[in-house]
Amino acid sequence: MGIRRNAREAVLQFLFQDDFLGHDSGQGGDVEQRFADFCSLYDVQKKARPYALQLLAGIGRERAHVDESIRSHASNWRLERIDATDRNILRIAVYEMRYQADVPPEVAINEAVEIAKRFGTDESPAFVNGILDSIKVSLSLDPS
Repeated sequence: MGIRRNAREAVLQFLFQDDFLGHDSGQGGDVEQRFADFCSLYDVQKKARPYALQLLAGIGRERAHVDESIRSHASNWRLERIDATDRNILRIAVYEMRYQADVPPEVAINEAVEIAKRFGTDESPAFVNGILDSIKVSLSLDPS
């Protein structure tokens, strides 16, 4: 498994933990310290930590835009009703698709689907793929 996959999985687990504890991930100055504590408890690969922190900072900074993208493409689903694992997988992938120029949308989608297979329910991969594919189409229509 690659370093970026490890980073994405660590971010997923961190975001899930923050959801469970009621934190607003990425907000406030303590995210770096909380992530460092998380890494020491869950043995996150040292090489994966910089990209994971980059994702956490970006998701925190762009959370409103990322969540709005998910809301607008998750037909008949309120964001709050989406399973926490799926919701956080979507946040990571949408952030990468919209704001990480070095990650092609197809790669972000594939990574999200593979992570959904590992951490989600049986329905998660198809659900995640469907929403992300819809977002990819809208991004290709909107060059901004």
